Amino acid sequence: MDEGASPGPEPLEARLAVRLAELRVERGWSLDELARRTGVSRSTLSRLERAEISPTAALLGKLCAAYERTMSRLLAEVEEEPPQLVRADRQAVWRDEKSGFTRRSVSPPHPGLRGELVEGILRPGADISYDAPPVPGLEQHIWVLDGVLEVAVGGAAHELRAGDCLRFRLWDRSRFRCPGPDPVLYAVVVVPP
Repeated sequence: MDEGASPGPEPLEARLAVRLAELRVERGWSLDELARRTGVSRSTLSRLERAEISPTAALLGKLCAAYERTMSRLLAEVEEEPPQLVRADRQAVWRDEKSGFTRRSVSPPHPGLRGELVEGILRPGADISYDAPPVPGLEQHIWVLDGVLEVAVGGAAHELRAGDCLRFRLWDRSRFRCPGPDPVLYAVVVVPP
């Protein structure tokens, strides 16, 4: 590779870009229609589908809502068929450097199984909002392992500390915030309705 050349997209991001384009085409939507449904500009969507940019957590949240799937399911669709045992070094990790969010798919979705386990890390000051649930009625259990996490679900706000667990069905907007001073490490159990 030339010293001045920029590296191509990561393999996961390249597969994600292809899958996002496939989902749009499967529904018969133009980029303009997807932009209307998500509130994301046509040019951003186009660049995303060509793997020219990496999606943020908020952008993926909007696309997941439009395609009616969880983020875990979307990411699992671009991974190989997951084995029964998922070693730590084989768990898919996705990072949104801009928002300060790291997501590890500890037990990815699998045909015939409903639940999945996700690890999240937010750095201090990280604040991520989702306009709508990817799947209405999605069941979530959020267990904070270290640090402090502020979670707003619908109209209710909660401050969770190490050991606390919040469970709910997601029907409305949600927000995840790390007030600091340290990062927050948490686990999320996701169960589709």
